[in-house]
Amino acid sequence: MDEVGYIPFEAEAANLFFQLISNRYERASVIVTSNKPFGRWGEGFGDETVAAAMIDRLVHHAEVLSLKGDVYRMRGRELGRVPTDTSDKND
Repeated sequence: MDEVGYIPFEAEAANLFFQLISNRYERASVIVTSNKPFGRWGEGFGDETVAAAMIDRLVHHAEVLSLKGDVYRMRGRELGRVPTDTSDKND
């Protein structure tokens, strides 16, 4: 699952996501990416207790990787730069 927490979950969606994680716990692998630290997952799920229970299941047998640095998708781009029109308008 990619970008968990990027958009807040509605209550029903948060419950379904928790059930998914709970059902896969100790049965199958799960890969989750998020730009939010675990301490802020309660905001996205609307419930600190549910977020804590989910995190507990996710990290129990996990390898947690925390990446720092530039965003891969933005490599080679200059943010804030206004693109210039390089086409020849005299054609």
